[in-house]
Amino acid sequence: MSETHVPAPVSEAVQRESDDMSPAEGDPQRVLIVDDEPAVREALQRSLAFDGYGTEVAVDGVDALTKAAVYQPDLIVLDIQMPRVDGLTAARRLRAGGSTVPILMLTARDTVGDRVTGLDAGADDYLVKPFELDELFARIRALLRRSSYAGSAGGELPEDDVLSFADLRMDLATREVTRGTRRVELTRTEFTLLEMFLAHPRQVLTREQILKAVWGFDFEPSSNSLDVYVMYLRRKTESGGEPRLVHTVRGVGYALRTDGGPGVPGHGSGSVPGGHGDRGGPE
Repeated sequence: MSETHVPAPVSEAVQRESDDMSPAEGDPQRVLIVDDEPAVREALQRSLAFDGYGTEVAVDGVDALTKAAVYQPDLIVLDIQMPRVDGLTAARRLRAGGSTVPILMLTARDTVGDRVTGLDAGADDYLVKPFELDELFARIRALLRRSSYAGSAGGELPEDDVLSFADLRMDLATREVTRGTRRVELTRTEFTLLEMFLAHPRQVLTREQILKAVWGFDFEPSSNSLDVYVMYLRRKTESGGEPRLVHTVRGVGYALRTDGGPGVPGHGSGSVPGGHGDRGGPE
């Protein structure tokens, strides 16, 4: 398999194998573990199997692309630094091929730039090695919940399947986001977060509300996951020089509006009552 091209569509024989291997209704959720270190693969496979997940393993990015096509996992745990095809390239190829499977990236790289690169490549979440298994499982559960929500949301969409505010537009059916005439590429988590803001325009959403809706019950209100994703969302929606729409409301959370409004840094001296003392994210 070439390292410079997206894998060709699977053959008819492989597709038949894929149909045979696809999980039946009621089967455990399946996780594809991709890591070039045998000890890591085996440890994760044992732990996930013990927790009730079905598992498959791949040794590098090439193997991962084949296994993803054949076994149709519900989630991929993907290491970055691997031979032949690395995790970043594998994630990009999966997304280029139309795959929406949640991807949790594992890496020893811990800078903001590394996280942005991983998320921009198509990852939905990013976990730095070494990590605790409890945190890994929490992130897996959160990603699977969001995936389940997205897959079942069809009956709850607006009639036109579109959410919009100012010049920001989200097509829920095609999962396309635009700012004016510019297309905005978002990860699954960023999309879910922006969807919540667009569904509640001009409303102040508390950190607790957002964390519960987007991440589930596995993150404390003090977690900086929300702040980091708001930063990514702002970066992508403002990259064309557009004015800010997602504003920090000090001591409470965030709001989608065209101007800062009360409680937003730089907007007069007003404060927002009723907060819980939680910090807002980076403005």
